[in-house]
Amino acid sequence: MADLRNTLEGVLAVVDVAALRATIEELNEQAAAPDLWDDPGKAAEVTSRLSASQAELERLERAGARVDDLEVLVELAQAEDDADTLAEAEKELAALQSLLGQLEVRTMLSGEYDPRDAVVTIRAGAGGVDAADFAEMLMRMYLRWAEKHGFGTEVYDTSYAEEAGLKSATFKVAAPYAYGTLSVEQGAHRLVRISPFDNQGRRQTSFAEVEVLPVVQEADHIEVPEKDLRVDVYRSSGPGGQSVNTTDSAVRLTHVPTGIVVTCQNEKSQLQNKEAAMRVLQAKLLERARRERQAELDALKSDTGASWGNQMRSYVLHPYQMVKDLRTEFEVNNPDAVLDGDLDGFLDAGIRWRRRQDATV
Repeated sequence: MADLRNTLEGVLAVVDVAALRATIEELNEQAAAPDLWDDPGKAAEVTSRLSASQAELERLERAGARVDDLEVLVELAQAEDDADTLAEAEKELAALQSLLGQLEVRTMLSGEYDPRDAVVTIRAGAGGVDAADFAEMLMRMYLRWAEKHGFGTEVYDTSYAEEAGLKSATFKVAAPYAYGTLSVEQGAHRLVRISPFDNQGRRQTSFAEVEVLPVVQEADHIEVPEKDLRVDVYRSSGPGGQSVNTTDSAVRLTHVPTGIVVTCQNEKSQLQNKEAAMRVLQAKLLERARRERQAELDALKSDTGASWGNQMRSYVLHPYQMVKDLRTEFEVNNPDAVLDGDLDGFLDAGIRWRRRQDATV
């Protein structure tokens, strides 16, 4: 109980609850302004920040109340020597340790873009049809993770492989600190299994790449002049509804100066696809600028810090069952659960690992 109380106090000290309440009060005043919706972009930002801040404060207050209640429950169990009540208290203690551990990890997300929504792109790598199938498995894994936490998702683009799976897919996860949380997933993922596409039942190793970017906000001012863009429209491919595959609604944007290409085909209209593709392009340009700034800083240091390496996680389904993060050494012997969205252990370990790496640079 003492350790639990210390963890809670540490989280509250980092978050600064008084400042959070002041922010909520200020955002409430802005949200109540009669001219708020004269600028829809600003209105959406204010309401989104207000909702996220209120949810954060409620989460912290609820955690504090549960710790208080648990202390009372433990005292009651000890006073009455009640084994059933003590067992109930121990169960609640374990649940609170997990919850406060997650809140503690959240305090480690202090990067410039960490509080934002995330744009995730998955690409099949080496391994042929197995790699394409693995890319689709990873997309489902992240969407299931978001669903379990009640986070919103929006699929921007899916490029289907010929035989099975995906060549690539891009989607958004809308949640407070989605980028800071999911950014530790960036890198190469490896799958080892008996290939369902090999008629000889041989073991196959395949790869997929995960890229995570912060969603661009209006305040970032990532301007893309029309002269720097090449816009191509074409007919959508793959499974779809009535509007898909019948009109030239899919959009491909090419940023000529950098060669960055973004496609979007999942919306019904060409205009919607272009707007979604532009948001992804701006996110990529923002990340490019961030990396250039980081490279300039790294050039001034004698040690450029730890490298992510070519493989950051292995999913082994044969000859044994294990998912292991090669950076943090965190591992789980239940790949089915992980691929069904049980990612919190890996995310927490990754964030703590990154915090240690940053501290040593």
